[in-house]
Amino acid sequence: MARSVSAIAHAKVNLHLGVGPLREDGYHELVTVFQSLSLHDELTLTEVDGEGPVASLDAHGNPEVPEDDRNLAWRAVEKLSAWHRDNGGDALPAVAIDLLKGIPTAGGMAGGSADAAATLRAYNALLPVAAPEEVLWRIAAELGSDVPFTLVGETQLGTGRGENLTPMLSTGTYHWALAFAKEGLSTPAVFGKLDQMERTPHLDTAELAAALRSGDVHQVARLITNDMQAAALSLRPQLRRTIEAGERAGALRGIVSGSGPTCAFLCEDAETAAEVAGELGLYGKATTATGPARGAYVKESK
Repeated sequence: MARSVSAIAHAKVNLHLGVGPLREDGYHELVTVFQSLSLHDELTLTEVDGEGPVASLDAHGNPEVPEDDRNLAWRAVEKLSAWHRDNGGDALPAVAIDLLKGIPTAGGMAGGSADAAATLRAYNALLPVAAPEEVLWRIAAELGSDVPFTLVGETQLGTGRGENLTPMLSTGTYHWALAFAKEGLSTPAVFGKLDQMERTPHLDTAELAAALRSGDVHQVARLITNDMQAAALSLRPQLRRTIEAGERAGALRGIVSGSGPTCAFLCEDAETAAEVAGELGLYGKATTATGPARGAYVKESK
């Protein structure tokens, strides 16, 4: 009987995203505070007959999700399969990847990165001898800047290009309303626009760290920062109206999530988050989420 493993991939929001200068390797120096959210994708890997580590990837007709080796989930299987082979492992069956999206594509919430992290967890569970955590971490960093965080979740300080993580103490539960745009935004395009703008990077997270330790949602809301927001708003001016609408509806603070175009609204409680999402739903798709959530994990078999 073919074996099958499912894993959950959680979205992220940046409570702080400070973007420093462009480095020689083409990346920007970042200081960011990640928080994992309950909003998630689900991936199922099933052993099948076929060539290569990946036989197929099915995103259920989502036109914005590549169903080939451009997808980070596909590449995660390839890299972990190569590690298994290089360490003397026997040949493995190919896998089919089934991807159910709940995180918006190209929405600034690390959906693709989260899918890669969850795939690493699921494929590792199929290996005859599981790779140690440090191997998963190394592969995650090779796949992308946000993949290490989505592997571990919770609340983390990220430096470098975001892959160097330090756990942060965060007390309480944070309630979010999320407004999704009909079309995604290219992260490279937002960075490119940012590099054309005169600005001062926000690289100090000390006050936010203290607010998270206290669990004071009002202080956290006051200290949320996203250096990429100005560039995202320049490329997609209508997002400014979305932020204004969410704050009028009762959110403590609205921001562009990451590189956008999803807008995230921190709210005082679950009831307010539902009210804000309901108001934003008059103009487009919206939902609620809570944080912090755990990192990618394998679902228990029923």
